[in-house]
Amino acid sequence: MSSPVTGKATSKEWGYADHNGPDHWHELFPNAKGDNQSPIELHTKDVRHDPSLLPWSASYDPGSAKTILNNGKTCRVVFDDTYDRSMLRGGPLPGPYRLRQFHLHWGSSDDHGSEHIVDGVKYAAELHLVHWNPKYNTYGEALKQPDGIAVVGVFLKIGREKGDFQIFLDALDKIKTKGKEAPFSHFDPSCLFPACRDYWTYRGSFTTPPCEECIVWLLLKEPITVSSDQIAKLRSLFSSAENEPPVPMERKPITFPNKNTISSKKKHGRIKIRKKAIGHHFLVILISQIFSFPIFILKIINLEAMMSNSIYGSRYV
Repeated sequence: MSSPVTGKATSKEWGYADHNGPDHWHELFPNAKGDNQSPIELHTKDVRHDPSLLPWSASYDPGSAKTILNNGKTCRVVFDDTYDRSMLRGGPLPGPYRLRQFHLHWGSSDDHGSEHIVDGVKYAAELHLVHWNPKYNTYGEALKQPDGIAVVGVFLKIGREKGDFQIFLDALDKIKTKGKEAPFSHFDPSCLFPACRDYWTYRGSFTTPPCEECIVWLLLKEPITVSSDQIAKLRSLFSSAENEPPVPMERKPITFPNKNTISSKKKHGRIKIRKKAIGHHFLVILISQIFSFPIFILKIINLEAMMSNSIYGSRYV
């Protein structure tokens, strides 16, 4: 998930090439070597029951959508977050969070593009809806807090075209190159949620520099389906400005080397989570949330960190 850029002098120095890719980010951004870095790879066979979480809900005001922009890294839709207008509640969150923006990550082909990986599966793209905790008064202050930001992640897989997604894609023609911005109003992003609201959650970070570790992730288990042509539309964007040689907006996937695998013992086997950086405070939970049916919750937890960044709750029927 794209992080706000904090300094003009260094904003152009990080990337995905060998000389400035994830292995070098910590040289300019120390957070990139933190204990709670994202993205991660989930191994669902190791997920276990945890009666701790509530269902989550989102209530978005379509009128709060303001603009769509190309920042050279992704395409982003910005929302009015000056008051409690479009809100995310429940789940692992300590209170309501305000929607600030959403953006996507995709790859150079349909067989990869998502930042998180599930059981070795890389989806074609990943949608991130970014919210912040208003108890910290400003978004900038929320970035400094471990529960300051909440991100709902939605996987996109190839299949049938999704009409609601096309509304967003049609606006991309106005922001082909870096720095372009255009009005984008009357859009409710909850139309991009899957029917099933099951999710995994863990404490992590932005996936690009400065890599602040301030995010409560809610990764939706069920992907939405879009067409190959719709994903190709994302690849029509450029990371270069209008007066520069055209450079496609593509990013190399972050790898998960074996040396960064986290393991801990448990009664029923071994937990293995592969991360961008070695970590100790880790939690992954799956919650089933289907109308009035019982809610089943599953969890992966680093046992050495049970006293740090853990989430607990109860079972609901």
